[in-house]
Amino acid sequence: MHTNEVSRREFLGGMSMAPALALAGQRDRAVIKPPALRPGATIGLVAPASPVFEPSEIREGKAAMEALGFRVKLAEHIGRKWGYLAGSDQERSLDVMNMFLDPEVSAVVALRGGYGALRILPFLDYEAIRNNPKILLGYSDVTSLHLAIHKLAGIVTFHGPVALSTFNEYSTRYFRKTLMQNQAVGVIETPAAGLPALQVFGKKSGRVQGALVGGNMTLVCAGLGTPYEIETRDRVLFLEEVGEEPYALDRMLTQLDQAGKLRDCRAILMDRCAKCGPADFKPAFNNTLSVEEIISDRLGQLDLPVLFGLSLGHVADKPVLPLGVQVAVDADQRCYEILEPAVS
Repeated sequence: MHTNEVSRREFLGGMSMAPALALAGQRDRAVIKPPALRPGATIGLVAPASPVFEPSEIREGKAAMEALGFRVKLAEHIGRKWGYLAGSDQERSLDVMNMFLDPEVSAVVALRGGYGALRILPFLDYEAIRNNPKILLGYSDVTSLHLAIHKLAGIVTFHGPVALSTFNEYSTRYFRKTLMQNQAVGVIETPAAGLPALQVFGKKSGRVQGALVGGNMTLVCAGLGTPYEIETRDRVLFLEEVGEEPYALDRMLTQLDQAGKLRDCRAILMDRCAKCGPADFKPAFNNTLSVEEIISDRLGQLDLPVLFGLSLGHVADKPVLPLGVQVAVDADQRCYEILEPAVS
């Protein structure tokens, strides 16, 4: 083991909430865009949340990145298991930090989501990450990493496929356009499968603009009241969710509203909430509202445009959404547009 790896291990082992709290007053710093991903670059594959069930899934994720034309470096503890976590909090945070500090690695990509990224946030060195800006890619539970690193390190991070996601034509196209080209992506196409669900809510029409922020709604809510809490004022908020009953969506949207996170937005982008609905055979209540009724009730009265039914998260057609980059939302055209390059 190299000497610098030992020092990182010793350093991270003694960390606490101090880095996050120390940086809390530095959120007004300029946002840094990480360097673009080049063909043949090295991707660092990490498991910041749950473990894989079969060891072959690690090889599957590695092969998917190699098929896109990249070299892959596996995190030291990527194969660890501790119950529903991919190793201890210290091991998983060490893997993330080592990838950001490794000069050979150009992007840090999550192997999968699950649960547990929230637990490692106090062990990350946000100043070191800011000084070594790299692409961070993933979705679902990786939302916790995105919100913390974007807020406290001040770099653009990328909500998009994990290594075990489906890299179809749509996802691969936006992966390359967003991460490998120093130009604005433009309008994000809604795939044909999502068009029937696409609707506009909210009282405001027309076109608005703001910096993009968001992620999985469960994890956005989990960060409220912590040093990693999402900031939504004058921003475009995007939310995605999967497998929740309507009352749970109601609860989370109500919590975000009461926490002041919805009314200060410029606009809200909401995905179509894949597999959300009453539980089979055992619904929580005898009667229920539909997902669309919840969205209309909770978001329809806001004085801002709300696009619902987008493809953002737990769907096969996943775009790559850069946190911190300016986007425009056009309620009349029912679309949103990335206005600037997300990488340098």
